[in-house]
Amino acid sequence: MSGVFSIIVVFVFCNLLLLTDFSSSHPLCTNMRSPFTPKAPLTFCQYNGSVCCNSTEDMQLQNLFKTMDVSDLGCASLVKLILCSRCDQFSAELYRIESVPRKVPILCNSTVSPNSRQYQPGGVDFCSKVWDECQNVSLLNSPFSMQVRGGTPSNSTSKLSDIWQSKNDFCNTFGGSSESELFCFDGGPVLLNNSEIPTPPSGMCLEKIGNGSYLNMVAHPDGSNRVFLSDQPGKVWMATVPEEGSGEMLVKWPECSGRCSCNSDVGCDPSKLGSDNGAQPCQYHSIIAEFTANGTTSQPSSVTSVKPLEVRRIFTMGLPFTSHHAGQILFGPKDGFLYFMMGDGGSKGDPYNFSQNKKSLLGKIMRLDIDNLPSAMTITDLGLWGNYSVPGDNPFSEDKELQPEIWALGFRNPWRCSFDLERPSYFLCADVGQVRDSN
Repeated sequence: MSGVFSIIVVFVFCNLLLLTDFSSSHPLCTNMRSPFTPKAPLTFCQYNGSVCCNSTEDMQLQNLFKTMDVSDLGCASLVKLILCSRCDQFSAELYRIESVPRKVPILCNSTVSPNSRQYQPGGVDFCSKVWDECQNVSLLNSPFSMQVRGGTPSNSTSKLSDIWQSKNDFCNTFGGSSESELFCFDGGPVLLNNSEIPTPPSGMCLEKIGNGSYLNMVAHPDGSNRVFLSDQPGKVWMATVPEEGSGEMLVKWPECSGRCSCNSDVGCDPSKLGSDNGAQPCQYHSIIAEFTANGTTSQPSSVTSVKPLEVRRIFTMGLPFTSHHAGQILFGPKDGFLYFMMGDGGSKGDPYNFSQNKKSLLGKIMRLDIDNLPSAMTITDLGLWGNYSVPGDNPFSEDKELQPEIWALGFRNPWRCSFDLERPSYFLCADVGQVRDSN
């Protein structure tokens, strides 16, 4: 969000929720998608199992390799390995997609550190090997030259020695050691070493600072010791956390509550609620709304409450059952888009197959642009569920059967998700299984 300071809250049956954080990592492709098992084996690139290339992309890499017309067999074999590294299930890390776009993966330029998850005894200095084999070999549309020149193929021929004066210069550009949490390309598929199971701590010291049951605690953006707390019935507090060891208790400011916070998860049936001053009773809806900060101060971060009447409705959708509404929202740390987690609506076994239905938003994670707002006519013409636009690179750009809002599908009740703080391209969710929970 830009411009005015604002607080975004999600109502699930008018239920307010806040955010949580988590950190981990998983295999990821350069297109930000998960690795997959191809329908047909790859014939050019020697990757199998979980990969990032299908047979069409494998053939495209083969054709690219042929057009490069590498005359030296030793260099040709290394260039092929480098091109095929895009098929590695860890290619997102090999190409460092969170930094600048790369034509060539990070090449291991020293034996991998024993502290690395990628460590294998007898590792090779692959970057030096590439230089030794290819420095004086002519390459047509070399990916090495394109990376440093920032261009696209132009049918030009170059040698590594035309651009770099020495092995050190070359490996300063393309090389990198495999750190404990990062990978480099050593000429083959990334293989993780078998690490020992870490010894759990012998104990934990806890300090009680308050009473109450909360689902979320999120730090205030001003960097102070203030936090936001929310509970399942739908209230949000701002609170001051005491200094560690002070013996003081958590101090809560007055809560912010929705018009109603009612669903079967808290023993409430919205259909049985009475009228609200003549208004319709709460129904089964999932609502995202924006509240502007209350106060006259020039420092928005100092406000202590919100005005519930100052609302911009962002998203409204009816729900089929009384549970599995998820409801968390996150803002992408890189793209700034709003990510909205939506459950399958409830009922055992997802009887209407909402979760896998590409035309339903139930059982999905949605990705919305709430900064570039469409006109009322556009909202109607596109059949949007509120006041937002759809990012052009959402998955519907490749799968026309998907509703444009959908970013991920197949969930039951993704009640908590988080971007990895260290590597925001990783996104993890806690979903609710049915073996232990039959509701």
